[in-house]
Amino acid sequence: MNYTNFPKNDVLCIDMRSFYASVECVKRGLDPMTTMLAVVGDKQRSGSIILAASPQLKKQYGVKNVSRYFDLPNDPAIHVVEAKMGDYLDVSVEITKLLNHYVPKEAIHQYSVDELWVTVNGLQRLYGSRWNVARLIKEELYETMGLTCSIGIGDNKFLAKVVMDLYAKQSGIAECTYEDVSEKLWPVAVEEIWGIGKRMMRNLNRMGMITLGQLANYPLEQLKKRFGVMGEQLYWHAWGIDLSPVIGNFQKQEQKGFGHGITLLRDYNQEEVLACILDLAEEVCRRARLAKKAGRTIHLGIGYSIEHGGGFSRSRSTHLPTNITMDVYHVCMQLFSEFYDGQSKIRRVFVTLDHLFDDEETQLDLFEDKTKQKDLGYVMDYIRERHGPTAILRATSFTHAGVTLERSKKIGGHKA
Repeated sequence: MNYTNFPKNDVLCIDMRSFYASVECVKRGLDPMTTMLAVVGDKQRSGSIILAASPQLKKQYGVKNVSRYFDLPNDPAIHVVEAKMGDYLDVSVEITKLLNHYVPKEAIHQYSVDELWVTVNGLQRLYGSRWNVARLIKEELYETMGLTCSIGIGDNKFLAKVVMDLYAKQSGIAECTYEDVSEKLWPVAVEEIWGIGKRMMRNLNRMGMITLGQLANYPLEQLKKRFGVMGEQLYWHAWGIDLSPVIGNFQKQEQKGFGHGITLLRDYNQEEVLACILDLAEEVCRRARLAKKAGRTIHLGIGYSIEHGGGFSRSRSTHLPTNITMDVYHVCMQLFSEFYDGQSKIRRVFVTLDHLFDDEETQLDLFEDKTKQKDLGYVMDYIRERHGPTAILRATSFTHAGVTLERSKKIGGHKA
């Protein structure tokens, strides 16, 4: 492969090590690298997932982020704390501010709360090589915040991300250029490469591609024929080529729909789930009204408890776009009555509104005056914005089956 005509940038991929656990250690004046600490969603539930484990806890007991609270060994040296998502978001913002001292905001691309890309083009005169920039950032994060990180360096975002996953998590900082691809990436199994999931791994394995090198040397046309656009992307990634922008152009994409879902803390029966669906419909419509949008297609998803298994996901379109809660709720009730099996306990529910239109452009039904209902929704939104999300709620939200009150105390499904 001749890389001469492909863009070559100085890109860092920074991943904060055991971020939630490290923040909790620093809050308590503990060393994140030597302390055994686990972050769980809810200490009152033995089945709560461990959201983060400190490096020492992982090393000594093999605890993983997908383990359960009851899997933790009975060791008094282990600190168990509940997640505080608000704190993690605050620290994430502070990390971004620190990086903004090195580069402009448009050079920072946030990938998740604990991982981001930074393009450091043109910093050689100030800080030296891109390797030196990475070292300075790593040292400053530790000195100012007490947090450790892994940094991958690459000629594009893909190379920076992959070398960070494969090598930097062991060495601290690792680099991969176009010229390093065949040596550092090709021997690696395809499932270890960012962007290749289990299903794609099985498909590639069946075609005789076990390593990334075998993928790189597979005929491009056959990959395109088998996987379409995804096959072409896989091919170019296997050669270390990524043409996605490394600076600017990170604006939020146009909203395609509004969805809200929940995994319930216990099994719900048929009567109880109706209150849950109403709460979710309320939130979906609130978000649509906030964006001045209305939608025609309403989706309802129901997941049954483990003992029953299965569930359903169905949708239905309305004649006119809507963002009125009761319109969405009534369609969800139609779908529920048609597709619910009548006996299974329910553990997961989601409601989605899409096929969007601008709210001011939507027509009113000649046979039913919706103006008052729409105005009422906007008034309720205003009250919640000014006085808090629970300032005004429907009566069902206060029942034991409502979910809004409990979710209002959480960020991302975990305690704020």
